[in-house]
Amino acid sequence: MKSFDVVVIGGGPGGYIAAIRAAQLGLATACIDEWKTADGKPAPGGTCTNVGCIPSKALLQSSENYEHAGHAFSEHGIQVKGLSLDLAQMLKRKDKVVRQNNEGILYLFKKNKIAFFHGHGRFAGGSAGAWTIKVDGKPEETLTAKHVIVATGSVPRALPGAAFDNKLILDNDGALAIPEVPKRLGVIGAGVIGLEMGSVWRRLGAEVVILEALPAFLGAADEQVAREALKVFTKQGLAMHMGVKVGKVTTARDVKVEYADSAGKAQALTVDKLIVSIGRVPNTGGLDAAAVGLKLDERGFVAVDDQCRTNLPNVWAVGDVVRGPMLAHKAEEEGVAVAETIAGKHGHVDFNTIPWVIYTSPEIAWVGKTEQQLKSEGVRYKAGQFPFMANGRARALGDTTGFVKFLADEKTDRILGVHIIGPMASEMIAEAVVAMEFRASAEDIALICHAHPSLSEAMKEAALAVDKRTLNL
Repeated sequence: MKSFDVVVIGGGPGGYIAAIRAAQLGLATACIDEWKTADGKPAPGGTCTNVGCIPSKALLQSSENYEHAGHAFSEHGIQVKGLSLDLAQMLKRKDKVVRQNNEGILYLFKKNKIAFFHGHGRFAGGSAGAWTIKVDGKPEETLTAKHVIVATGSVPRALPGAAFDNKLILDNDGALAIPEVPKRLGVIGAGVIGLEMGSVWRRLGAEVVILEALPAFLGAADEQVAREALKVFTKQGLAMHMGVKVGKVTTARDVKVEYADSAGKAQALTVDKLIVSIGRVPNTGGLDAAAVGLKLDERGFVAVDDQCRTNLPNVWAVGDVVRGPMLAHKAEEEGVAVAETIAGKHGHVDFNTIPWVIYTSPEIAWVGKTEQQLKSEGVRYKAGQFPFMANGRARALGDTTGFVKFLADEKTDRILGVHIIGPMASEMIAEAVVAMEFRASAEDIALICHAHPSLSEAMKEAALAVDKRTLNL
């Protein structure tokens, strides 16, 4: 029996970051994680590192390089002859990037003197201050902990009647490992995963058809951004069908999807591979929550309060397994906040300033309220917008698609939301997050000197546009 101040179940972004912060604060800490490589070695990092954020960004970068070499380099005076795709090498590079991240996390555990247990962690009894956790691994272990942090993440939601086999019907894992570029690829779900994976395989030569049940495209994004994105993605070759109702899915050598279109007319789609990305569900089935009376809600999420406390004393939960956006960086922030609360400090996460990013081309990023949310809430606001077409650095990059949009309170000028579609939106949104955390006004950003030429100047210009005084438009 091994005893710890804190035992973290799950080594994804929420779990391993919580463990590191707890150890930094002087708490004896252990982390349990069951992800493993093809040869059975530990692979901490969860879905994000192994089959999510990291490998998808590696493939997005590789596929974008391939597309640029085939279509964009000539404009720069670079002639590429005999261009070919070595998909096996592209996937090998992706796997290397993942492995480097796995090894980096293991190094951080060692550096911070965190005990790492490779196996499946579950509750096995106990009470406040003395929880018992079983590790089903090699060897099996029994741990006791004063505090337990549940960070078991989420798993892909399957389409009813169409179970994942990762040969024809693919989840995010299968979508990242297709051995040959399919001639025709179907994607069910036009969310982040569907758009990113659809973009990867479209760039590599697949004909991609996306079916989305919701009538509006990217309903969580600002409507103006969503309209621009739909126009751009359609022009790129992603065939979008909104408001569909998927029916029967059958597999043989290929996949046939029967569905009703937005007008209710029966349609059928035959594809070589089908990616199903219709959301994710909390990974709580293997926790043995009932053994200790851990409360789950009707959807299977661990029920928590604003500070990520569960119904059990000294048991906490963070990340995809609790309410809120299923984002890796949200999980990390919750992990830090819980570790600090356990150590007697003030841990806090502000959901209003969590950035959202879609790593398509152009990238889409936002933080705060959308224009439609402000309208529905009756908030009086001012809007300012600036296109990348008028930005010198964007012209030099050869990527002028999109714009930056600021939303500010009509009376106080406080920034309520910032929305970007365009080059490097994922990096640019950080300025808006900082501004909103410090309760800045649009005027504050407008008065800051931004380097020239830089994409960030579009932030300054959009902030100026709130007061109708842009300088370069």
